[in-house]
Amino acid sequence: MAIVGVGTDLSRASRFRRFLEKGNRALIQRIFTPAEQAYCLPKPDPSPHLAARFAVKEAFLKALGLGLREGITWQDMDVLRDDLGKPSLAVSGRAAEILAERGIAAIHLSYSHEGDYASATVILERP
Repeated sequence: MAIVGVGTDLSRASRFRRFLEKGNRALIQRIFTPAEQAYCLPKPDPSPHLAARFAVKEAFLKALGLGLREGITWQDMDVLRDDLGKPSLAVSGRAAEILAERGIAAIHLSYSHEGDYASATVILERP
């Protein structure tokens, strides 16, 4: 496998805390998938969890080198966790098409949150 993209991002939980306090659900619904919302919003403080998922999405876009261009939307990226807590990124829509066009076969990611900060790193590989 060859690494074809690396992205990293740092996000602040306080940003998402403000969105929630102001009742800005439309923005939350635009950025986060229903599965992400179902995981994060029931938490006593969902903001660090939202910030971590946002950081993953931003890191993925940086690894692709596109940002939100070429028809990719926030909903094309879904940050998931397995039963042991290992994170993964499920892509759909235009993001999945671009991965296929570029022959990208693997997405590796790690994220963490502590205090007001969340960080994420995404590595893209192809055979």
